[in-house]
Amino acid sequence: MKRIITAIFLSGILISCNSSDKTKTTIKKYSETETVTESISGMGKQLKAIDTDEALIATALMAAPEESRAACKVIGYNMAGEFVTLKEGDNQFIVLADNPKQTGFSAACYHKDLEPFMARGRVLNAVGKTSQEIFTIREAEMKSGQLKITSGSTLHIYYGANALYDSETSKVGGAQLRYVVYMPWATAASTGLPNAPVASNHPWIMNPGTHKAHIMISPLSEEYKK
Repeated sequence: MKRIITAIFLSGILISCNSSDKTKTTIKKYSETETVTESISGMGKQLKAIDTDEALIATALMAAPEESRAACKVIGYNMAGEFVTLKEGDNQFIVLADNPKQTGFSAACYHKDLEPFMARGRVLNAVGKTSQEIFTIREAEMKSGQLKITSGSTLHIYYGANALYDSETSKVGGAQLRYVVYMPWATAASTGLPNAPVASNHPWIMNPGTHKAHIMISPLSEEYKK
């Protein structure tokens, strides 16, 4: 059984914006009775392992705007390791649940029009393409019109170092939100945004001039918020 480690605060700017870019591969194995009694990020409650499909759904929905969660579609790997639809939905959002076979926590919410682009990335990743190869292939497909990203489409990422949650609120211990606003082919000159972060929580443009150009807004660090 994997030893649960207490959370560490994330600080500074996190520049990775793809929800599937978690590079850790340790498989999480928890029993139903495992809890943590220490306070994580000031929550002061016992946190449980995310060890059921219901918990995967509940925590994934924290990436979506609160008023939209009930009608969101949730997809992702279930506890059996199968990529499935975990919850049906009929609004504009698709939520990608945390992968229980990877350490840490990362769930994402995005507009349903982004699903072809996201799905293409998952397919290419599954056949062993590297991050750079995926970038190059999707850029070519964007230029040819095979793929499309509507400018202004937003990705909400709920992430943290732990995969432990409060079963009453569904909040993940120490998790934070960051936002990606896609603006294909945009540059610093066309938007007036800097090419690098100026300070925590300030918008900047990442991957300028490419199909994956986007405004990145990362959270304030815990130290900054005090």
